[in-house]
Amino acid sequence: MTILHADQALLPDGWAQDVRVRIDGSGRIAEVAAGGADGGGADMRVGVLLPAPANSHSHAFQRAMAGLTERRGEGADSFWTWRSLMYRFLEAIDPDQVQAIAAFVQMEMLEAGFATNVEFHYLHHRPGGAPYDDPAEMSARIAAAAAQSGIGLTLLPVLYRFGGCDGRPLAGGQLRFGNDPDGFARLIEGAWAALRGLPDARLGVAPHSLRAVGCGDFAALAALTDGPIHMHLAEQQPEVDEVQAAYGARPVEWALDNLDLSARWCLIHLTQMTPAETTALARTGAVAGLCPLTEASLGDGIFDGVRWMGAGGAISLGSDSNIRIALAEELRQLETTQRLRDHSRAALATADLSTGRRIFQAAAAGGAQAAGRGAGTIAEGQAADLLALDMGHPDLEGLKGDLILDSFAMAGGNRMVADVWAGGRHMVRGGRHTGREAITEAYRRAVRGLRASV
Repeated sequence: MTILHADQALLPDGWAQDVRVRIDGSGRIAEVAAGGADGGGADMRVGVLLPAPANSHSHAFQRAMAGLTERRGEGADSFWTWRSLMYRFLEAIDPDQVQAIAAFVQMEMLEAGFATNVEFHYLHHRPGGAPYDDPAEMSARIAAAAAQSGIGLTLLPVLYRFGGCDGRPLAGGQLRFGNDPDGFARLIEGAWAALRGLPDARLGVAPHSLRAVGCGDFAALAALTDGPIHMHLAEQQPEVDEVQAAYGARPVEWALDNLDLSARWCLIHLTQMTPAETTALARTGAVAGLCPLTEASLGDGIFDGVRWMGAGGAISLGSDSNIRIALAEELRQLETTQRLRDHSRAALATADLSTGRRIFQAAAAGGAQAAGRGAGTIAEGQAADLLALDMGHPDLEGLKGDLILDSFAMAGGNRMVADVWAGGRHMVRGGRHTGREAITEAYRRAVRGLRASV
């Protein structure tokens, strides 16, 4: 059992003073008591305590590519030229390297303030596409990384069948992703086994995109687990054009008409939607899985956050390509892109909630939904996914309430993160992960060998 005392804490009904939080042996919050507590008997005292969000969309292996794809290709460079470089990178990476990179990514997520890694995992097979002896070998490596890093894990094995809406076969680097439905079902069985050693892991599924799966695949996929379902949707204009040509409808329009969308779903990016699509999709209860830093890096476009949240839509934040893992910067990029597009300020604030408060609170709740994890608030029965900011940081000095979150989101960064608990595991202390040295050295070895081979 662990007892924390917070001078200020963000509870479901707002800010409270002198809050006592008791974490039980299973890593869940057993008691929250606000007001009157003096910190006596607490194991630790913090200045401010927040729910730690989930990182709702990650491709861990891409962390090793950060900064390596910034030269212009022939003609106009785009997402599609970036993707060709990524496929060449895939010809070399092996399971040991995947595990080392994933542990490093998860460590950086924790140090940024995230408590859970939702891994959209599509790297399944050997170069050339032959399965490993254990078809879930790579899933097991993501689970092993989580055991090292201590992060909460929601693993989403990805079904990737085709190279486009016309059903063309996979080629090149894509061969490492491919499965038919029967092979994918076996992979899911192996993933279940890989997660058994983790105390609070969840398993969901991810049809990669409308380009990469068949229209008839969705019902069988949904039946494989009771966890969340994630899918890339409406990220790039060429994708919109391809889906419209093949199916006679834009991606979001087709999904609204043909999928049983609900709170179980998280739809990633959504940067190419009409206003009507935005409003209708928000009302299904599905989460928008936003990755503002990657969406900017790849030139995807700007998610219509003002309209989406105005329609009651849920949001979550992820680091996707992992070129930069920083909760505060994802929050800031989401808000500032709305301002740039609309020529406004405080675009996502409301009359009652400041910019930082509204986005942070929404991302914590939506991230927990996207992860299929009972978390996202500091309340009894929830997973103890908690974030303490460093109130000794100069930019937080003397602040209270919403001003803390505004400063973190709009002027802050990873250096404001002091402590993070994931399922009650105190993995970040004084801004540093408890296993930083060993995890970093393994990452150095992995990328040294990988970069030498490409």
